[in-house]
Amino acid sequence: MNTKSAAAVLSALLYAQGLLGFAGLATVLLRDRAQAEVVAIASDAPSGPSVIVLR
Repeated sequence: MNTKSAAAVLSALLYAQGLLGFAGLATVLLRDRAQAEVVAIASDAPSGPSVIVLR
């Protein structure tokens, strides 16, 4: 394998690793954000039983 093709393969592998790292980071950040929204929604809900009276 000559030097140019080795450099091209290494460059492609580093690019792919960067994309996978970015996707992993985005996944972790979005998952934490979604969990925070669920906790915020759950904390807004009343904790005790509720009764609705219609007349």
